[in-house]
This record gives sequence, structure tokens and C-alpha cells, in this order.
Amino acid sequence: MAISPPAMLPLSAWPLQDRRKLIGVFTDIDDTLTTEGVISSDALKALADLKAAGLHVIPITGRPIGWCEPLMRGDAVQGLPPWPVDTMVAENGAVAFIRSKNSLSSICNGPEPLLKIYQQEASTRASNQARMQAVAAQVMRQVKGVTLSRDSDGRETDIAFDYYEFAKLSPQVVQQVLGVLQRAGMHTTVSSIHIHGCFGDFNKWQGACWIARERLGCDLAHDLARWAFVGDSGNDQAMFEHFTHSVGVANIRRFEADLVHQPRYVTPSERGTGFAEVVQALLSIR
Repeated sequence: MAISPPAMLPLSAWPLQDRRKLIGVFTDIDDTLTTEGVISSDALKALADLKAAGLHVIPITGRPIGWCEPLMRGDAVQGLPPWPVDTMVAENGAVAFIRSKNSLSSICNGPEPLLKIYQQEASTRASNQARMQAVAAQVMRQVKGVTLSRDSDGRETDIAFDYYEFAKLSPQVVQQVLGVLQRAGMHTTVSSIHIHGCFGDFNKWQGACWIARERLGCDLAHDLARWAFVGDSGNDQAMFEHFTHSVGVANIRRFEADLVHQPRYVTPSERGTGFAEVVQALLSIR
């Protein structure tokens, strides 16, 4: 008989002594910080509050690196400030932006240049791009009604198909897409909105360990008592599995029955308001 995962505990059950030890937070973006694609004001303030308190805060997302760039830079035309984070990991851990005042290879001319770093070397990425485009075409030939995600132009290390952002595909169709990707030898994950495939064993946990080592000189696997993760969907399961302190915002209930690895705690509220509740739980005791 299958063993059910342990029930998620309310956020209020998170022990004070555990929260006091934390030095940093990894967080998903879509439907964890955002609502309908826009970060909520309370979530944005919560990010700033974490940084002001001296905690590391690292968003890690399945979104493309190109999509992350305006979040890191800000958008003067729309009057949007840069997000108050120094690191952002994209494409389920394969690539990241870091702020680097002393970088000689920056990709912008602002006061805090952005440096883009990858886990794969350039020749591997170039070879994989051609393979991925061939698989994407195969998926769309074989599975009726499936299209690439609208953010695909900004992707460099994976492909993604929309099943719940603008499209509304059935679970059966999602499984058909996953089958084509997996038979092509791709590593797959499913977020709250997209189906992802890549050549390379990338997931958020592996990416978190990589960026902690590259950015902070930290062995995350041996330092988990001092870090938390906040997420909301299936492609966060690798983080829920490994993190001692993992929290799901309340909308994770939508996926609860399908999660092999669930977060330890769940917030009262959904999306950005839920994230703000996590930050309040951390900062109210400092």
C-alpha cells in the first residue's frame, strides 16, 4: 500500500528556535511572489525587508533568464524599481544573474552591473539549442493544441510549453507532452503554468546548491538548518524534498494530491500575501 506524505503543518507550527537560525531564503516566483504575473506589493516589500534585515534572498524560477532581466534592472518606462535582490536563478537552476559592482563582463551599464553565469559551457548550450528546437517541433506536431510558452524568446537552456498560463490543457495532454520530451532524453518538470524540458539534469535544488557555492561559498546541503524555501507547485518538489525548512503558499493546495514531496509548512494566504506571511514569521522574532 502506498504511503501518503506527511500532512503540511500550519505556518504557526514553525518553531521559533528554527526561525531564529536562518540566514537566507530561496523563493519561487510565479504564484509564490506574483498574482496573475505581477508581484504583489506586500511580497515586494517583504523582499526588501529581508534584505534590510541582512538575510540573503534568492528567487529561483522556471522562467527564462531573459524574463528575469527587467526584474533585476527595473523598468524606468513603467516606473518599476529593480527587485531588491542580488541574485536571481532562472530556467530551473541552469543560469543566473548576479549583481557585480566589480564585474568586467557585465551586460548592462547601470550602477550595479548584472553578470550572467551558466552551469553549461557555451558549446554545450549551442548544441542543445538545436536539439531542443527539434523536440519542440515534434511536440507540437504530435500533441494537438500545444504551444510554446509566450516567454520562450528569452530561454537559453530549456524549452517550455504553456498549459495553465494562457492555455488551459488537461492533465492527459500534459502527460502526452511529458512523454514526448522524456522519450527524447530530456529532463522534465512541471510548474504551476508551464511544462519544461532540458538537456541536463537541472532542477531547483541542484541550481540552489550551485548558486550558493558560486555566490556565497556555501555548501547548502550541509547548511540547510540556516536556509528556508518558499514555493507553490510541482517543480518545487526537489526543494521541498531537501530543505529542512520548506513552506508552501496556500495555493499549493491545488497540487497537494499530486505532490510526492510536500512542504513542511503552509501559509494561511495564497501567493504574494502568503510569502509576506513567511517573512513576517521570520522577522517578527529578530
